[in-house]
Amino acid sequence: MAFSEQDVYDAISTVIDPEVGFNLVEMGLIYGVKIKDEKDVEVTMTLSTPSCPLHEMLMNWTKEAVMKIEGVESVEAILTFDPPWNPSMANDDVKKKLGG
Repeated sequence: MAFSEQDVYDAISTVIDPEVGFNLVEMGLIYGVKIKDEKDVEVTMTLSTPSCPLHEMLMNWTKEAVMKIEGVESVEAILTFDPPWNPSMANDDVKKKLGG
């Protein structure tokens, strides 16, 4: 069974940043998803700050969530800070809850 980029985003949306209580997708921390050879996934992501103390955990949780998708054989999480994240990258619901 093939899986889609949307399946990957749906899986990552189960990963909650415990510092703010929102998932990584709605926060705008996922910059892109690529499916390679119909079985390998590459996730380009960022963090709300380069000094985030949970960066290893968030990356591991992201990989674990995607690995639960049937058909996924490997996941690579690529961390970037270009462009730097800012609250305007979050979805409207998060912006409202953060007072933006």
